[in-house]
Amino acid sequence: MTNGYRPEVIQRAFVDFIGSRLHPFWSLTTPKLRLISRYTLSDDLIALRFETNRAFKQQISEVKNGWQGGQYLDLRVCIDGVYHQRSYSIVGLNRQPLWWLDDTTGSNTADQRHTVTIAIKPQGLVSNYLTKQMPLASVVDTSLPLGQFTLEQTSIVGQKISENDKLTPLLFIAGGSGITPMLGLITQALSSGHQVTLLHYSRTVLSKLQHQWQQLNDTHPDLAYYLIHTEEPTTYLAGTRYLSAEGLLSLNLPLADTQIFACGSQALLTGLYRAAAQITLPTNKQLRDNIIVENFGTALADVDISSNQTFDETIPIEEHTVYLRSRQRKFSSDTTILVAAENADVRLAHGCRQGICQLCRCNKVSGVVKNIQTGKVSEDGYESIQTCINIAMTDVVLDV
Repeated sequence: MTNGYRPEVIQRAFVDFIGSRLHPFWSLTTPKLRLISRYTLSDDLIALRFETNRAFKQQISEVKNGWQGGQYLDLRVCIDGVYHQRSYSIVGLNRQPLWWLDDTTGSNTADQRHTVTIAIKPQGLVSNYLTKQMPLASVVDTSLPLGQFTLEQTSIVGQKISENDKLTPLLFIAGGSGITPMLGLITQALSSGHQVTLLHYSRTVLSKLQHQWQQLNDTHPDLAYYLIHTEEPTTYLAGTRYLSAEGLLSLNLPLADTQIFACGSQALLTGLYRAAAQITLPTNKQLRDNIIVENFGTALADVDISSNQTFDETIPIEEHTVYLRSRQRKFSSDTTILVAAENADVRLAHGCRQGICQLCRCNKVSGVVKNIQTGKVSEDGYESIQTCINIAMTDVVLDV
């Protein structure tokens, strides 16, 4: 009896089971979110505000400060009876009001500690459902805040690094919806006394976000921000439409001592590494060593910046055959393995479709594949791969 039967565990699980049947938002163990409002930040960026349940509140209270700027949530969303898992960046910090919530919206800043907000670009099955179709008051399962794209990752908060006793300067570089994890990061950095510079490249004018940066600049003179609208030459940095070495140098930052956080498309990140390679720093330093990219905890692998290689998925790729050994199925592939399978009406396990959640990972028996995020080409042999970010370079056999 003393080593096996534990009535308190069974009682908790039983109460949880009954409570979830009475109301899907109730749980003693599973963090859940209930959608309470949507807010349009731009034509292609929607913020979703959720109320948190008791399990979320209790478990987050055990974490210092609740969560850090730059972290994300894994949401588990049911669409037409099928569960999908996706990762979304958290907007802002715990217990701090968001800039668009005021008395005119009927929102009370006192309840911020009971809510969490994410920002989504409406694209793909799950994002479109969350932003356009899911009714208010709907409930989804969630993880606690995850990710290492934070100030604490580099232990720079409160650290003195120069002879003048100044904190490390921070440069944030974002492309499009990659701005979402930056919102909490920049607020946290400014509150800690860092000099902050923001570069945001976007195809559209994000007027709501411009208002946020201006508000922060009014209270924190150490914030400098450059909003580059890629269709408007008057906003270009150093006369160039995209990120360049000349643009970075024009910021007049002590780049050797500047910590860089970057989040955006693979083209943006590749351009950043290429620009960093063209900048010479003193004392044999390399600027790329100062760069942290948002890949939900996974660092960007080495990129051959000396080549003209691009990772644009629209480049024509030779068609090859993918064999599923266990299912005795095959299909042709000239894109990522996951997309090719779906085009052939073959269902493979997947989640985020961005190389983040690992749900699509499977074992490759033979054949060569190429990672579209890093450009790395695999060996012709047995290894674990992710089907959502790999393309077949030869005929491939999967243990699926």
